[in-house]
Amino acid sequence: MSASLKSVLIANRGEIACRIMRSAKKLGMRTIAVYSEADAQALHVKMADEAHLIGPAPAAESYLVADRLIEVAKASGADCVHPGYGFLSENADFAEACEQAGVVFVGPSASAIRAMGLKDGAKTLMQAADVPVVPGYHGERQEPEFLHQKAYEIGYPVLIKAIAGGGGKGMRRVDKAIDFDDALESAQREAQSSFGDPRVLIEKFVTNPRHVEIQVFGDAHGNCVHLFERDCSLQRRHQKVIEEAPAPGMTDAVRKAMGDAAVAAAKAVGYVGAGTVEFIADGSNGLSTDGFWFMEMNTRLQVEHPVSEEVTGIDLVDWQFRAAAGEPLPVTQEQIVLNGHAVEARLYAEDPDNGFLPSTGRLWAFNLGDDAAIRIETGVENGGTVSPFYDPMLAKVIAHGPDRATALARLETALRGAVVAGPKTNLAFLADLISHDDFKDAKFDTSFIDARMDVLVDQSDASEATLSAGLSRLIERQQDEIASRYTAAPKSPWDVNDAFQNAPARQLDLPIEVDGDPRVLTAAWVGETATIAGYAGSDNDGAGIKVIDAEHGVYVLENGRQRFLRLPDDLARSAEDEGGHGVVRAPMHGKVISVSVSEGDQVSKGDRLFVVEAMKMEHAVDAAVDGVIEEVAASAGDQVEEASVIVRIDTGEEDA
Repeated sequence: MSASLKSVLIANRGEIACRIMRSAKKLGMRTIAVYSEADAQALHVKMADEAHLIGPAPAAESYLVADRLIEVAKASGADCVHPGYGFLSENADFAEACEQAGVVFVGPSASAIRAMGLKDGAKTLMQAADVPVVPGYHGERQEPEFLHQKAYEIGYPVLIKAIAGGGGKGMRRVDKAIDFDDALESAQREAQSSFGDPRVLIEKFVTNPRHVEIQVFGDAHGNCVHLFERDCSLQRRHQKVIEEAPAPGMTDAVRKAMGDAAVAAAKAVGYVGAGTVEFIADGSNGLSTDGFWFMEMNTRLQVEHPVSEEVTGIDLVDWQFRAAAGEPLPVTQEQIVLNGHAVEARLYAEDPDNGFLPSTGRLWAFNLGDDAAIRIETGVENGGTVSPFYDPMLAKVIAHGPDRATALARLETALRGAVVAGPKTNLAFLADLISHDDFKDAKFDTSFIDARMDVLVDQSDASEATLSAGLSRLIERQQDEIASRYTAAPKSPWDVNDAFQNAPARQLDLPIEVDGDPRVLTAAWVGETATIAGYAGSDNDGAGIKVIDAEHGVYVLENGRQRFLRLPDDLARSAEDEGGHGVVRAPMHGKVISVSVSEGDQVSKGDRLFVVEAMKMEHAVDAAVDGVIEEVAASAGDQVEEASVIVRIDTGEEDA
């Protein structure tokens, strides 16, 4: 490593900041972290050699304040700034500002970022470099009538895409000409809101599309190589969920054609550092040399870069630092060898049963195992807190094996054995996804998840084994409290004052909440063990069930699914939830963006009440009943806890 770069400021947070630090420390570099007020106790802060507060929790007031980051870089004596991914990683102005401040930006030049930053200009550039581009219109004209005509010429179905887009925003598929105008208006409105730029392009929609991307790397000496491909076709709402390398069904001929095209794309902008060239491929009849087209280039390190590292043995972050220091690439294309298969799953704090809403709160348990065949990239730890301010990713779980079947089996085992309690997660969803027969047989395209959502999201009730395990732990923890509350109750099991001893037939109807929903379970005791009355159980009970204690209840984990059980404060639902009132709670921990009602307002079922934002997502809450607003307990700008009461509606009905 060149002696010119001895310290690095990581202008990011979470798992990517931790990942960058590991490579930097191996190179002997001093690591400098930045953090917001919400991240004061975050793992990346603890890992760094030094850390600096840069502002309040919202990213717009901390991680996105370029001037503040450069100020800290200069004050701390950082030789370079690594932007990670997201935030300012593809911000040409930030890259330029670093250079002007005399701090090396670990990434491509500002000109390369700008050249690839707008989809229309990038596609025009690629056409000039003989890189195959999806047929479409990528020009400047934006009149609706003109774009409508271009869509007709291209042929339906077409895809409307924001030129400054990402993450599926400003993107609409249109199958019929009659739907084009409405779709265009909607895409432009979303593009303006998300990116401040309403311009779009129109391109042919590829049937049975596969999303295949090539990892490229260039140095300042004109050298550029690729590190093979990654298949990122398993997506939900245009967000990647599972990534793997190599792509299933890839042939040597297609790999060479795609790799050559990616290198040509990088060289067209004089690219230096790690980047990804993304292609859309027609998967209807298998991958072919004339069946893939350029989509866009990501001028940064990708979330899914670990799978490329696993199959090549190359540390891409190490290479990034060396390239930033002016060193040439250490190997030629011929020296990069593909070894085995790797699969990555993105573990998110989100609730698949509730529309994948972000989930926040304390991590009462966080253990992803210690299998040497599994690589974990995370920025959280046991006892930490998942805040509502940033991306909900908890970790990336990566499995490597000699072949695809082995890698998938190892990943499934890791996911099903993981213990995460507190925020809801997509653990079970991921495990079910990679174990689906069609996916294991490599029969998939980008619509795979959406087409199978009904089987991948299990909304069945908690099993009796789960309820029994949770109930037993609650009673074990709170038996004195329960006994004191029921001492006067007829036929109470505590009437004989011998606790739980020697009375297998004793039972008690016990009010309980399961994920916030009221239930009444008849508890039965054998010795000191409580179970659900009438539940015989089975020899397999408990084999895959884990119970985690929390402050106000217990989390019960079974096959990656989480249930939260608690005894209500008064062992009954509070009066606020009884007849005559509609109590509306926050669906997640977050910030109230707007409140649409006031006390005394008449509302009907379906009327908008308030909007909560968490982890870059807004969730609108509507009235479920007719009535009069009795109380509004929050205002715009307030931070609210999940399940906290925001609105009470008087329905006019008599209490039961």
